[in-house]
Amino acid sequence: MVPDHSDSGCPKCGHTETDVGTIAATGGGLSKMFDIQTNEFQVVSCLNCGYSELYRDTGSRGSDIVDVFLG
Repeated sequence: MVPDHSDSGCPKCGHTETDVGTIAATGGGLSKMFDIQTNEFQVVSCLNCGYSELYRDTGSRGSDIVDVFLG
């Protein structure tokens, strides 16, 4: 059963504390063959349950991404 939460907080547990990190990943073709990281993502994770979402790094500030994650 999914907990009943308001429209804000972690989509899974409703907790409001997060951690934001960055990961890099290879694309396809030559970048994969030469292990060149061409894609960067911001990772927002709930500090309570660990649920995480990836957002393509478009240069936006971390607080904007957290607002999207929390609703």
